[in-house]
Amino acid sequence: MNSNSKADGNGISDHQHGVKPRPYVCTVCDKRFITKTHMIAHMKRHTGEKYSCTQCEKCFSSQDTLSRHKNIHTGKYKCTECDRCCQSSKDLARHRRSHSGQKPFECSVCSKRFTTAGNLVKHSRIHSGEKPYKCHVCDKAFSRPDDLNTHMRVHTGDKPYKCSLCNRSFSQSSSLQLHKRHVHSKRRSYHCPYCGKLFKTGDELKRHVHIHSGAKPYSCKHCSERFTWHQQLKSHLLKSHCEGNWHTCNICDKKFVTLRCLQMHSLRHVGVKPYVCSDCPKCFYTAGELNKHQPVHSVVKLYCCSLCDKSFRRAQTVKKHFERCHDANL
Repeated sequence: MNSNSKADGNGISDHQHGVKPRPYVCTVCDKRFITKTHMIAHMKRHTGEKYSCTQCEKCFSSQDTLSRHKNIHTGKYKCTECDRCCQSSKDLARHRRSHSGQKPFECSVCSKRFTTAGNLVKHSRIHSGEKPYKCHVCDKAFSRPDDLNTHMRVHTGDKPYKCSLCNRSFSQSSSLQLHKRHVHSKRRSYHCPYCGKLFKTGDELKRHVHIHSGAKPYSCKHCSERFTWHQQLKSHLLKSHCEGNWHTCNICDKKFVTLRCLQMHSLRHVGVKPYVCSDCPKCFYTAGELNKHQPVHSVVKLYCCSLCDKSFRRAQTVKKHFERCHDANL
C-alpha cells in the first residue's frame, strides 16, 4: 500500500481545502479562493459571462472548463470498456476504477476504501466532524464545497436548473430530475408483485408494497406507535407529542403538517392548476391528479394483474379486478 494512499491524521489535514490560505477575495460576495484563477472564474458567475459549447449548447464560466468539456465530444479520453468519454486523463483513470474495482485509498480509522483521494478526504470528515466550508452570510458550515454552493442559493434565490417542458426552475439538479420523472414522464417501470400497479420510481414502489406486506417501518420515539409511511409519523408527532408547528391556511383555517401541503392547498383557493395534461387542455392542482387522468388518453394498458396478466389502463381498475377475481382464491 502506497503511504500516500493511507489516511493518517496529518496527511488528510495537510490536503484539506479548509486549512489552505485563501488570499484572493471576490469583491462581490467576499468568497475567498486559493488561486487568482479560481477567483476570476468565480467572478464571472456574477457578471453572467459564459462560454458556450457549439455542439451541445452547454455553458461554462471559463474557457479552460469549456476546453476540458470539449474532450467529451472529441472522444480524446475514451474508456475502452464502456465507451464513456471523459474530460481529462485524470477523470478517465478515476472512471476505470469503476470497472476494475480498485480502491487504493484507505481510511486509517475504519479501513473503508475509496477510488479517489478526494472521496477519502470527504469521508474523513465523518470521523473528525470538520466542516471547513462556511457560508459568509449566515455562518452555517458544511463538510463539502458542493453542499455550500447548493446552500448559497437559499440566500441568492438562484434556480439554475430549468425544466425544458414547463419552464419551472429548481435550485438543485436532483430536484429537476425528480420533477421531470413525477410530472412529465409517463414511463412506469417499477412493478408491484402483489397487484400489478406500476410506479415511476423504486421509492414509490417500496412505499406502496408496505400496504400489502403490512410493514410499519416508522416508529415513534415517544410511544410504541408504528406507521407505514413517514408522513403518518410526522402527523402523529405533531398531533400527539406537539413536535413542530402546524401550518394554517389563512383563508379557511385548515391545518397542515408541512408547508408544502399548505402551499398545494392554497392553490385551490386562488384556482391555480399548475399541472397541465399534454394531450388535452385539462389542468390539475397536483401531480397525482394529473397522473390519474393521463391514462384516459393512452391506448396502452400499463397496469397488469400479477396473477392472470390481464391489462388495464388505470391502476384503480387493476385493484378492483384483483379484489373481485382473485381475493377469494387467496
